[in-house]
Amino acid sequence: MQDDSISLNKFISDTGYCSRREADELIRQGRVILNNELAQLGNRYTPGDIVEVDGSYLSNGKPKKEKKVYLAFNKPAGITCTTDTNIAGNIITYINYPKRIFPIGRLDKDSEGLIFLTNDGDIVNKILRASNEHEKEYIVRVNKSITPYFLEKMSKGVPILDTVTLPCKISKLGNHTFKIVLKQGLNRQIRRMCEYFEFEVESLKRVRIMNIALDKIALGKWRYLSDVEIAQIESMVKDSSKTALKPIKKAKPVEAKNAKKAKLDIPKEAFELPSKSKKPKQSSFKEYRKNKKR
Repeated sequence: MQDDSISLNKFISDTGYCSRREADELIRQGRVILNNELAQLGNRYTPGDIVEVDGSYLSNGKPKKEKKVYLAFNKPAGITCTTDTNIAGNIITYINYPKRIFPIGRLDKDSEGLIFLTNDGDIVNKILRASNEHEKEYIVRVNKSITPYFLEKMSKGVPILDTVTLPCKISKLGNHTFKIVLKQGLNRQIRRMCEYFEFEVESLKRVRIMNIALDKIALGKWRYLSDVEIAQIESMVKDSSKTALKPIKKAKPVEAKNAKKAKLDIPKEAFELPSKSKKPKQSSFKEYRKNKKR
């Protein structure tokens, strides 16, 4: 069994009450009480012990609650969002924070930008459970000129990973650069969406999560979230613990496969998912191909 005790004089010193040498002198003078008995030189303190000095409690026997930590980190490309410190370039070793923390969600190794880290498991669960509700904003650069067609199709949903992405906000910033706001977090989602339209992502930066913007956090640096920011996040996800994740509607496998063969020149109807109230139309894509040949 692991011994988590420390010398009593060190415990007293660690509280800031006095130095170790002064703590020893207090013990000699009979001014220190350990678990309702006069302390002796050489005594050890174990979490949960009661310690009094001159009638004042330095420890009342109740375990101290760990202070919650909330960080906003500007992750560089090449850093992996994992708590496994055996993996080279892991985010935990890179930040080297003195307390145990873990990332909320993930950001691809090849991507950079904003990610939260915390030791608050409750808020992690709430944010991840509310993942289909909160916004995440990205700036993306691709290898080809952005067209209105690309923007329109990206915004309405793209068939990837046996599903269709949720509608999203997207706007052109430059010839090869666009801003996109998602409300979900599929694996390498933006890269897969772009690949579907035969675009390659050259750089991807997350600049906002919910109410927190990257702002002036330098690359590779972090800052603490303010009490106001944390309160706003708590307010946004306060009902998430009572709400299960909504299942993602899946695209028809045949339609998604045929859509790829059609070189993307496909009407919106070909990707519509079946309605719960109506029977799905049979072979909508086949009818389109048939009519196109006429």
